[in-house]
Amino acid sequence: MTGKAITRALLVALYMAAGLLHISRPLPFLTITPGWVPFPEAVIFWTGMAEIVGAGALAQTFSGALRRWGGMGLSLYAVCVFPANIHHFALDMAKPDHGLGLAYHLPRMVVQPVLVWLALWCSGAIDWWWARRNAAGP
Repeated sequence: MTGKAITRALLVALYMAAGLLHISRPLPFLTITPGWVPFPEAVIFWTGMAEIVGAGALAQTFSGALRRWGGMGLSLYAVCVFPANIHHFALDMAKPDHGLGLAYHLPRMVVQPVLVWLALWCSGAIDWWWARRNAAGP
């Protein structure tokens, strides 16, 4: 198994589990959703669905295009949910006991852009983009 295949399998498991949690146990996600998000229950449900669908697309071995779209979708998803991570961080730091604390939140903040890149890399989206860019010429 290649590094891309291993990374892809890990991301599929991560996003599938997260998606199932968003749908089956939405309360923890609702508590960290910023107040400006409209219809938070629906947003949490559909973010869970996006994770499940993205994981399914990323898992594909028969369709490189579907796998690439899955990687691009999960990358975009990771960017879009970053405000909720920042909000969760701020909420916890405002608590007297600091909630989950810096040992949880700082690595989470660093890992988010890594997840963006990993989804693009292991799905083949970066290779596809570079090939298209190079074929177009300077």
